[in-house]
Amino acid sequence: MPQRAIKYAVVDAFTDEAFKGNPAAVCLLDENPDVDEKWMLSVAKEFNAPMTAFLSPVCSDAHDAESSDDDAPRFRIWWFTPTVEVDLCGHGTLAATHFLLTLDLVKHDIIKFVAKIGIVTAKKVPKADFTLKETHEKFFVELDFPVVPMMRGDALEPSLPMTLKGVSVVNVQKTSADDLMVELSSGKEVAMLEPNFEEIKKCDGRRVIVTGRAPDGSEYDFFTRVFCPKFGLDEDSVCGSAHCALVPYWSKRLNKQSFTAFMASPRTGVLYVELEEKSQRVHIRGEAVTVMLGTLLV
Repeated sequence: MPQRAIKYAVVDAFTDEAFKGNPAAVCLLDENPDVDEKWMLSVAKEFNAPMTAFLSPVCSDAHDAESSDDDAPRFRIWWFTPTVEVDLCGHGTLAATHFLLTLDLVKHDIIKFVAKIGIVTAKKVPKADFTLKETHEKFFVELDFPVVPMMRGDALEPSLPMTLKGVSVVNVQKTSADDLMVELSSGKEVAMLEPNFEEIKKCDGRRVIVTGRAPDGSEYDFFTRVFCPKFGLDEDSVCGSAHCALVPYWSKRLNKQSFTAFMASPRTGVLYVELEEKSQRVHIRGEAVTVMLGTLLV
C-alpha cells in the first residue's frame, strides 16, 4: 500500500527567537482524514513535543450556523500531549495559525478552528499595529479564548506540595477548569521556585499555576509558571490557556485590563493579553518561529 506524505512543522510559540517559547508540532491532514485519535496520540508520542496539533480543512459547505457565513477558512483541530488529548491549547493554536499563514496555506487574516469545545478564532495582527515599530514581515497571532472563572467561595486551603511550603503564598484558588492557582508574593519567587514534580502530581487539580506580581520597574505585569505532570509534561514552558484564568484574576488585583505577561520557565516566553469584560473573553497575542519543516509518512 503506498504511503501518504503529511506536511508538518515544529513551531516555537510565544517567542520571536528559535529554541525559546513553547514548541508545538503541527500536522496538516486531509479534508476527511482516515486516521483516528489513537493514531494522533501515537504521532504525538513520536514527536514528544509538549503539544502536537492536528489540522483538517473544513469544506465551505460544511459550515454550521455557529460559524456564521463569513469567508474565514476553517480547520478542525485536535491537541495532544505525548500522553493525553486536551480540550484547549493556546500555544498549539498559535503554532497552527503561524504554520498556515507563513506557508501561504490560507489567504485570510482570520482563521476559525473547529474544536470539540466549539469555535476558536485566531487572527493575524501586524506587529507594527501593536508595537509602533518597523517590523517588515513579522506579525502577532491573536487568540480569542473564553474566560475561565475561579470557583465560587473563599480562598482555598488545599494540601499544597512541599514545593510551595517554603515560599510566601498570598492566595490559593481553584479554577472552574480544575486547575490550582497559587499567587506568590513576588514574580522573583515564581522564577526561583524549584518544583518537585512527584509531589505536584499528587496535589489537587489537573495543573498547578504559580503566579506573582512582576518586580517594580519590570516591563511585565506578572510572572507565571505552569506545572502539569499529570499530562505527562512536567512544566508547560508557555501556557496560553492558563491566562484565561490569570487575566481576569490579575485584572481584579491590579485594576487594569491589558497586561504584558512573562512565563518564567527555563525557555521563557511573552504574552500580550487583554480582558474583554463584557463578553468574558480573553485576547492573547504572541509571536512564533518555525524551526523545522518536514513530512510524516502514513
